[in-house]
Amino acid sequence: MDELILGTRKGLLVTDLSGAVRREFHLGVPVSYAAVDPRTGVWWAGVDHGRWGQKLHRSKDGGITWEEVPAPQYPEGEEISEGKPATLSYIWLIAPGGADEPNRLYIGTEPGGLFVSDDGGDNFYLCDSLWNHPSRKTGWFGGGRDYPGACSIIVDPRDSRHIYVGISVGGVFETRDGGATWEPRNRGLRADFLPNPYAEVGHDPHFVVSSAANPDVLWQQNHCGVFRSVDGGQTWTDISENGGPVKFGFAIVADEHDPDVAWVVPAISDEIRLAVNKALCGSRAADAGTAWTAVREGLPQQNCYDVTFRHALDKSGDRLAFGTTTGSVYLSEDRGETWRCLGHDYPPVYSVRFAS
Repeated sequence: MDELILGTRKGLLVTDLSGAVRREFHLGVPVSYAAVDPRTGVWWAGVDHGRWGQKLHRSKDGGITWEEVPAPQYPEGEEISEGKPATLSYIWLIAPGGADEPNRLYIGTEPGGLFVSDDGGDNFYLCDSLWNHPSRKTGWFGGGRDYPGACSIIVDPRDSRHIYVGISVGGVFETRDGGATWEPRNRGLRADFLPNPYAEVGHDPHFVVSSAANPDVLWQQNHCGVFRSVDGGQTWTDISENGGPVKFGFAIVADEHDPDVAWVVPAISDEIRLAVNKALCGSRAADAGTAWTAVREGLPQQNCYDVTFRHALDKSGDRLAFGTTTGSVYLSEDRGETWRCLGHDYPPVYSVRFAS
């Protein structure tokens, strides 16, 4: 846990906790997401080659050597909409299956497909049941990007067949039968950009997480606020901060020991994507989100134009780390009470994960 894995605009960087870059891979090429599978120790990276398309790489020796494996492909004949063929345009997230499924992996993609591997990532297939959900063609759409993105994947540690997927823009969907069937779980969310803000689908969960201490407690940083569920997504409550900075943002992490605690890095709004009042803060929710504390020590409080993307905040024990679109990375070793900058000169940061 003494290293950070950064997916950046110009490659995958591995830093120590002083900020020194120890290793670097895929230099000059955007790495949309990078992480270590805690079950196997395999490193994974989604690489965005632009005109050459999306590539998937893995390392079985701690990032020393890498191999390219076939990236997920939408089956021939699948369509985003009538007459528009479905092709892989972005790898949003690579997530492990349950502890009892050592060979299962999930990949969330744009234009909204969830892909599954049962052989350790050698092959992936589209989860047809979610892709063919009746709400997809009429209720899912692009937000900051052209098409929907499956950007959140939660596997219940008590039951690997119980999974949540967050679609931006579409909403949260749940399966309890290993992906055979899916149900939307968006009651209580608000989508101010829709004609009906309380529609069943069409919501924009920027990132959804659960608490390991109680997996029925879910948190999401949504386009329209921060929301929390205590009943496994059946209902959601808006816990945005009245009069404070916590509302719009992308990233969120939940405490693994206390289901009433989480952290976000707020931004102004969808139209003005930078730190609130140009002063960066990490905000901690206590008491189930009824109390928020903005922590600023060690973070820039003037002329700050940073924003933190949805996968660019992580937690491991008492440590938290996040990266920004201006290439800064910050670390806290006291549960977000104070922060220190590891560096200002990294490329724009897409993902931050502690090595495990």
